[in-house]
Amino acid sequence: MRLSPHRRHSREGGNPWRRTVPWIPVFAGMTMVFWAVPLQAQHVGHQTEEPADPHSGHQMEEPTDPHAGHAMPDAPADIPAPQSAPPPEAFAGPEHAADRLFPPADMSAAREQMRREHGGMTTRKFMLDRLEARIGGGEDGYVWEANGWLGGDIDKLWIKSEGEGAFGGALEEAEFQALWSHAIGPWFDLQLGARYDLRPHTVLDGPDRAHLVAGIQGLAPYFFEIDAAAFLSDEGDLTARFEAEYDQRLTQRLILQPRIEAGFAARDMPELGIGAGLGEIEAGLRLRYEIVPEFAPYIGLEWQRDIGDTADYTRAAGGDPDRWLFLAGLRAWF
Repeated sequence: MRLSPHRRHSREGGNPWRRTVPWIPVFAGMTMVFWAVPLQAQHVGHQTEEPADPHSGHQMEEPTDPHAGHAMPDAPADIPAPQSAPPPEAFAGPEHAADRLFPPADMSAAREQMRREHGGMTTRKFMLDRLEARIGGGEDGYVWEANGWLGGDIDKLWIKSEGEGAFGGALEEAEFQALWSHAIGPWFDLQLGARYDLRPHTVLDGPDRAHLVAGIQGLAPYFFEIDAAAFLSDEGDLTARFEAEYDQRLTQRLILQPRIEAGFAARDMPELGIGAGLGEIEAGLRLRYEIVPEFAPYIGLEWQRDIGDTADYTRAAGGDPDRWLFLAGLRAWF
């Protein structure tokens, strides 16, 4: 390719400034160095004076202790507590000092209201503890257990009821108790009263009976609910019953309840199918779900075992002394 004359002149270095331009920066740099040396020499030996401290030489005095030189008295020896009773003047006034300022009748009404609202009020509760169907053991049936109370912190009236029967059949037995319950401590109540049994239809067609009742009910250590009672019938028969249960919370709503019940008798009662000694044991597990605290359906399993002469009476009547039952029921209270 042939280049134009102007381009060819440029490629061959025809521009005379290309050879001189690199020396210009070198010359300028040397000039600045020669001027800087004399200027720096003018300041050699000069020293900058620091400003004087206005507090230099001043002596700071330590603050004096206002308690310096004070002598603390020695601690007194142990002073015995006064042993005498309060002076008679302490009891000279009225029993209720507010009665001097306000009408006594108004203050008496106010004190009674305060007593009721701070533990002296009357409370009540009804508990349907078990309303369940029992499937197995040769015959399907139902069971109920309910109780309620009315009263204060110390004394209450308790009403208890339980019974059972067969689906499609007559009521086998029912029990009703009316008890006076008196607190004997923070956790237990002493219960005294009467019990009446209805037996419209039993295996041996036993009679109805009335009983005197004495027992305790309450909360044992580790939150076991205990109900133990002795019964003396109008025929002179002495029996006893022990019940214990425990609520084990699996979640805030799901609760597993183990429960055990045992019955005892002082002598044989063939007309009721009950033998002397330990006659029966019931042990079960119930798993309930509290839709709300007052309403909880449940399912469970229960093992029942008749022992000794009671087992013999059960076999003689055509029953099974050892049985397993499936449970489905409801627990409610208000």
